[in-house]
Amino acid sequence: MTVFVLGQLCHDGGEGLLDKVCVIQADSLNMIQGGWTAGSTTSETSCEAVRQSCAALVERLKPIKEDLEDKSGMVAWSSLIAQATMASVNLSAQAYWTPDPTSASYLNYGAAVSEVEVDVLTGATTILRSDLVYDCGQSLNPAVDLGQVEGAFLQGIGFFTNEEYTTNSDGLVINDGTWTYKIPTVDTIPKQLNVELFNSSRNQKHVLSSKASGEPPLLLASSVHCAMREAIRAARKELSVCTGSANSPITFQMDVPATMVAVKELCGLDVVEKHLESLLAAKA
Repeated sequence: MTVFVLGQLCHDGGEGLLDKVCVIQADSLNMIQGGWTAGSTTSETSCEAVRQSCAALVERLKPIKEDLEDKSGMVAWSSLIAQATMASVNLSAQAYWTPDPTSASYLNYGAAVSEVEVDVLTGATTILRSDLVYDCGQSLNPAVDLGQVEGAFLQGIGFFTNEEYTTNSDGLVINDGTWTYKIPTVDTIPKQLNVELFNSSRNQKHVLSSKASGEPPLLLASSVHCAMREAIRAARKELSVCTGSANSPITFQMDVPATMVAVKELCGLDVVEKHLESLLAAKA
């Protein structure tokens, strides 16, 4: 964002400008108050604040640049800053910006397909592959947005498969640590994870037409839950498992999260015995 705005003061478009300009983090020393960061708005508020700050610097420096160009033609960045310093121009700027509530009223589009492998003996699930596409509007930073989508998707996998929230009769949380509350780990990541960002149309209400990427991709992890359900359905049909109120191998209730215990029960607690019986019957 800094190069995007200040680049109009440079003849080369701002190449190497970030080595000459310092963008410091917002803290109570330079910004006495901070805006809210809910709804994945941190990137948008930060970028717009930087844009406004840089726009203020451009407004201060542009007259000096035009005056130097009239005298000597093309002006180097170092010469421009040296002249501005001699003219006592304030070379620092800050801005405070929060988004208009109406700007958050938009749709994010995305789709995901996941392939899983379920162990009917233990209930363990391995995610073999997940393919995601996600709408970031006009991405502010594709590298950051990509990481946000991957992180949100993995967090969603934890929500749909691992993170069981249980309480006792007194309403106290039983799963109060990682020994009993299973958060996503390295092994939770799909063996193959493909993410593609696509840019949708421009919207003047958004910061450079960008869209949030931190929270919405979590919902794409429902593809893992759906894939697990189809794998369990296939296993129930093959093993003739009929549990639940429907007493049918293809109709069953699978809640969220689908933990190992729940998957094992849906696949049938007696699958080992059935498998051994089938082997004995085949030999007879």
